[in-house]
Amino acid sequence: MRIVSLCPSNTELCAFLGITDQLVGVDDFSDWPEQIKSLPRLGPDLSIDMNKVAELNPDLILASLSVPGMEKNIEALDRLGLSYTVLNPNSLDDICNDIVTLGELTNKREEATSLSQRFRNVLKEYKDISESIENKPEIYWEWWPKPIFTPGQTNWLTEISELAGAKNCFRDVELASVQTDWNDVVNRKPDHICLAWVGVRKNKVNPAIVKKREGWEKLNDCPIHVLEEWLYCRPSPRLLTGLIKLAAILHPNHYPTYEGEDSSLLT
Repeated sequence: MRIVSLCPSNTELCAFLGITDQLVGVDDFSDWPEQIKSLPRLGPDLSIDMNKVAELNPDLILASLSVPGMEKNIEALDRLGLSYTVLNPNSLDDICNDIVTLGELTNKREEATSLSQRFRNVLKEYKDISESIENKPEIYWEWWPKPIFTPGQTNWLTEISELAGAKNCFRDVELASVQTDWNDVVNRKPDHICLAWVGVRKNKVNPAIVKKREGWEKLNDCPIHVLEEWLYCRPSPRLLTGLIKLAAILHPNHYPTYEGEDSSLLT
């Protein structure tokens, strides 16, 4: 089967299911796994070159609506009469379901069902541990520094926070992504700050920027964790690795040790 992926999370979902060899084209921002780096690039995920997509003669186009603006891709696909499947997960449960959906589309339903169950088993294990933790720290997640964007109630990072024995300090805002200001953050008094700036490599994220903000001294040198955006900002199965890492950082005496990006999650 010839598969085209129009966003990084869909590309990673294919890798999780073991069908990377069926990908024939990906968006410009897909950067994992290593095997896809030589594939034809189809443009940024918000402005895919649909003529290039059509030239690849795909059997399956995996589109997305996970980022505002991606609806333009759907409109372009419709204009060209290309058939597609939209995967738009907003929760960890949605990701489990998408694994099965992709399995059905690629004649790998049995493997996909097994992988989805393994994913759910890890979530259950971490939920059980989280429920045994009495003192749960408040986390401020920062997706973008200026203007400040942070995940709200209906976002997978709120789920991941809870599974890691913590609480997203913006869990009361019924949005997936919240634009706010630093004063609001300071008033919520987070115990930990997690920086995962969308589209920015970890080595380019400078925590000193946060410490220069007015009111930083009120947070009593709150620990700042610079995290990999690809483990926290993309709705793909790699969020599971992000969960394992975060839990080990926050509660090393309760959760398993984080041993790096475990390739066994893909087999």
